[in-house]
Amino acid sequence: MYTNDTDYSVENESPDSTPSRPRDSITAMGSVITHRGEDIIYCLTVIGQIEGHYILPENNKTTKYEHVIPSLLAIDEDEDIDGLLVLLNTSGGDVEAGLAIAEMIAGMKKPSVSLVLGGGHSIGIPLAVACDKSFIVSTASMTVHPVRTTGLTVGAPQTYRYFQKMQDRITRFVTENSGITQEKYRELVLNTGELVTDIGTVLEGREAVDCGLIDAVGTLSDATDALYDMIKSG
Repeated sequence: MYTNDTDYSVENESPDSTPSRPRDSITAMGSVITHRGEDIIYCLTVIGQIEGHYILPENNKTTKYEHVIPSLLAIDEDEDIDGLLVLLNTSGGDVEAGLAIAEMIAGMKKPSVSLVLGGGHSIGIPLAVACDKSFIVSTASMTVHPVRTTGLTVGAPQTYRYFQKMQDRITRFVTENSGITQEKYRELVLNTGELVTDIGTVLEGREAVDCGLIDAVGTLSDATDALYDMIKSG
């Protein structure tokens, strides 16, 4: 049994027995373990802002990368867990923390499926495409925009080159893990005709699929069915 953030134990269950009920050990992260027959999946929720090296105010809903990263390692190494379902409703957040989580998901041995609910904005985009298959509900949206910062910055050419390198890292990850081309993604990032106070593009469910960013429009049942199919075929 894991004794950190997630309890994988089930009462009155021997190690070799088949679960008789869903593993409903809900943690503070809002995660849950469930099963269909003998196949067990871990559901990870990414909500609010992705918190990085700095603690956000208490009134912000956050996903803390120092919780998620070790949990992903535990999931990938747990012999009882067969797949990962990622549910996203995030406004974005810390770029390096988001990319770190996305790289962890992309590097997992076990099958993974993501579902964008509500919003998968900004650095939430790499998280959505990091999974083996991605879905978005028809009413969800995804905001594609360049890397930006708030507060005091040094107005020097080196600062802008740093931002460009960071944007290139995001673009490279997204295009390597989805069906969108670098040219199309950059076009969406640099669009000046849609957002009032910023540059970028807001994609609704079908639009995100049509441009190759997300694999399919679907519901929760579509995402879970796809994940269980991947587990059985794997």
